Amino acid sequence: MRKKQFKAESKKLLDMMINSIYTHKEIFLRELISNSSDAIDKLCYTAMNAGDTSISRADRYIKVRADKENRTLTISDNGIGMNGEELENNLGVIARSGSLQFKNDMEPGAEDVDIIGQFGVGFYSAFMVADEVTVITKKYGGDEAFMWQSVGADGYSIEPTAKEGVGTDIIIKLKADTEDEKYGEYLETYTLRSLIKKYSDYIRYPIKLDVEKSRKVDVPDSDEPKYETYTEEETVNSMVPLWQRKKEDVTEEELNEFYKEKFYDMKDPADVIRIDVDGSISYKALLYIPSATPIGYYTKEYKRGLELYSSGVMIMERCEDLIPEHFRFVKGVVDSQDLSLNISRELLQHNRQLRTIAANIEKKVKQELKRLLDNDREKYEKFWESFGLQLKYGIVSEYGANRDALKDLLLYYSSREKKLQTLKEYFDYMPEGQEYIYYACGDSVARVDSLPQTEQLKDKGYAILYMTDEVDEFVVNMLGEFEGKKFKSINDKDLGIEDEDEKKDTELKEEENKVMLDYLRDSLNGKVSAVRLSHKLKSHPVCLSADGEISLEMEKYFSTIPGDGPDIKAQRVLEINPTHKAFYMLLDTWQLDKDKCARLGELLYDQALLIANLPLDDPARYTDLLWEMM
Repeated sequence: MRKKQFKAESKKLLDMMINSIYTHKEIFLRELISNSSDAIDKLCYTAMNAGDTSISRADRYIKVRADKENRTLTISDNGIGMNGEELENNLGVIARSGSLQFKNDMEPGAEDVDIIGQFGVGFYSAFMVADEVTVITKKYGGDEAFMWQSVGADGYSIEPTAKEGVGTDIIIKLKADTEDEKYGEYLETYTLRSLIKKYSDYIRYPIKLDVEKSRKVDVPDSDEPKYETYTEEETVNSMVPLWQRKKEDVTEEELNEFYKEKFYDMKDPADVIRIDVDGSISYKALLYIPSATPIGYYTKEYKRGLELYSSGVMIMERCEDLIPEHFRFVKGVVDSQDLSLNISRELLQHNRQLRTIAANIEKKVKQELKRLLDNDREKYEKFWESFGLQLKYGIVSEYGANRDALKDLLLYYSSREKKLQTLKEYFDYMPEGQEYIYYACGDSVARVDSLPQTEQLKDKGYAILYMTDEVDEFVVNMLGEFEGKKFKSINDKDLGIEDEDEKKDTELKEEENKVMLDYLRDSLNGKVSAVRLSHKLKSHPVCLSADGEISLEMEKYFSTIPGDGPDIKAQRVLEINPTHKAFYMLLDTWQLDKDKCARLGELLYDQALLIANLPLDDPARYTDLLWEMM
């Protein structure tokens, strides 16, 4: 046996293979199994072209065997095998892909052959975990078997050997365990099963694993149970994934069970989306919309992404680029053989392909949600309860780039209809003469419904959209308008519905009492930017509003953000109802005792805070003022 040396450039590449190219060492098993799958595909193609009917796909398999005593892991296949020359060319020259050459030599239009390898480097990933690698192989149609051995960059040897049947055995002598790396875990049945399911579950040929089991045996004249261990071969992989099967051949129960097992959910999904695209980039996708928000969904730690496969081999467990942030709730898999992968097959080389797939997936998800909204309102409202907030975040993110795509999916509670409505439904139900889409923000529908500012609009017969999420005010600002109708908050100074005579009367009263109102403003020591008379209030004495672009709800939102950022405050305005007896009490008190008038103004301000669900600056002082005025 004569030892041969890798070429100098091959030595450098092998060093890169072991130390740089692959992110995770466990990838080696995926690479070797993929090579075995390619070898079987090559055999089936070659035999078919030769008219050899003795070779059947049904008889092909891949075996994984662990030998803890000798610390070896063997991956075997009954594929096409290699002769001595091919061993020299394929394993003696790193980055020369026999699979790629085979693929290039295939006749145009050949069907049912799915060659995975293309770079000629996957085999060498074994050296990430191995001290020594041995390959025993016999070529289809050949009489002689060969053995290739290497301990890495020092070189390799090739010599004749004996082997039953065609195919290839790859025997990996695992490295010794260290404090940082436990290579022995690759001999554990649980680990091997897990890695095969994770990366190679949809390889089209059965992957068989030797599993150690125990059974009870009868012992004569003994009451104590006795057990013996034995080894049984199990097929670990699923082979044909659901997304590769025809739609009519897959039941709803199978789809649901796949989802629950794959994505660790106890509940059935709310909806399933299947995509099958043939074109310049062909791919299949099986997507799920969960029925409830996963634990930790609305946190920074939650990561979006779909599982990405290439020809049934998992490339990325979570490909974020396949799904936009506003649809981050979607789970599922995408499988394409047209992807241009990098040398480690862990990343994509061309983002254009991914962008094309992602754009189509986004479009399909939007279409499905719109279909649910139009045809299955109950199901959509359950979805909205879980993920409506996510769609709102999608509108305000990226400077509103997605607002037109998402605005038709929004739902808000209508004060008039007493149920959730889309913006289009609100628009269609607007009475003639209504100029704006009115909205009110608060912590809950009940709280918003009790706000004093809603009375005037309700009396007019106009519906108000109740917005109860912190992000809603930002959504409205980003949308600006809908179908030509601008949004208007119930806190706006002018709602556009006021009677002109009443409006003028209020303005006249405000001018007449300007000195008192300015005095009340000053006595509140900067808590408000203005005290004014309101033409919006009917039965309530006061309300709180804001001037400028920062609303009260925005102030609440900014106050919840942790950290030492700027203290963003609204320019608060205390509005007083000029027809309420509280206003006349102020006038009377102003004439008799200006200090008491200031305390009464402070009490009214605190009441406005409570109505707006804002914290009191000093609850004890509020209580004292209340008793004093009583």
